[in-house]
Amino acid sequence: MFTQPDRPAGRGQPLHASPVKTRAIESGLPVHQPASFKSPEALEILRSLGLDALIVVAYGLILPPAALQSPKLGCINIHASLLPRWRGAAPIQRAVLAGDAKTGVTIMRMEAGLDSGPMLASRAIDIGADDTAKTVHDRLARLGAQIIGETLDALRRGGVREVPQPSEGVTYAEKINKAEALIDWRQDAVQVWRRVRAFNPWPIAETRLNGAQLRIWDAEMREHGAGTVPGTEPGTVLAATRDGIDVACGRGILRVLRLQLAGRKPLFAREFIKGLPLDGARFAPL
Repeated sequence: MFTQPDRPAGRGQPLHASPVKTRAIESGLPVHQPASFKSPEALEILRSLGLDALIVVAYGLILPPAALQSPKLGCINIHASLLPRWRGAAPIQRAVLAGDAKTGVTIMRMEAGLDSGPMLASRAIDIGADDTAKTVHDRLARLGAQIIGETLDALRRGGVREVPQPSEGVTYAEKINKAEALIDWRQDAVQVWRRVRAFNPWPIAETRLNGAQLRIWDAEMREHGAGTVPGTEPGTVLAATRDGIDVACGRGILRVLRLQLAGRKPLFAREFIKGLPLDGARFAPL
C-alpha cells in the first residue's frame, strides 16, 4: 500500500496519518510513504513487489514513466468523472459547481499526461438537486470499487477493450482554493446554491456577518428567475423563519438551511435565529 507521507493538521499541527494508512494498518497491510516516486529507493520498493497492476485513486503525486511501466498490466486509475470531462484534481466539486446533470467513474490506464490515458470502463450517475460534493463522492466511491473489480477480472482474462479519450470535450478540474468558498451575493442564486453544494464538506461556502465568518452548509433555491428585489442590496436577509433564511442574490433568492458562526457548531436555521435574529441583516457581498 502506497500513500502520501503523514501531514501536519489540527491545533499544534501534529502529524496525522491519512485514512488510507490507518485502514491499511488495521488490515495488516504494509505501508510505504515515499515523498516522491522520482527517487531510486521508491522505484526499487515498487519493483520489488512484483505487481500485476497498481491501482491509483486520488494519490496526489505524479508517477514518472518508470513507475507507470513497472506493474505487468500497468497502472490503473479510478477517476471520479466521465472523461475527458474534468481531468485533474477536483472533478467532483467542479461538476457540482458547473451544474452538470451527470458525472461518473472512469477506469483508465495511466500514462504521462494528466488523466489522458485510454479508458477501460466507465459508468454514469445523476447529480440530483440535493447532492453535495460529499454525497456524490460517497456514491462514486462505492461505484468505483465495484467497477475496478470487474475491470481487473476482465484484464486478467484479456477481455478489456481500451478506448482512447476523445479530443473534444476536455475540461480541467483545478485544485480547490479556499478563496473560492467566499460567496459573492451579487451572483445569480443558482450560482451561489451550486457553490454551497460544491464546497460541502470542504472548504464550506462562507460569507460575513458583522465582519465575522459565517459558514453556510446547506441551502436550497427559493426563487430563480426573479430579479433582485427593488431597493434591496444583494446579501440582504429578506426573511428569517424556522423554515430557513431567505437571502437576496444578484438575481433570485437563496434559502439558507444550515449555517455556522466561527467557533460554534453548525445549526439549522430555526435554532440559529433563536440566538441571533437576522431580519433585515445583510451578509457581506464577499
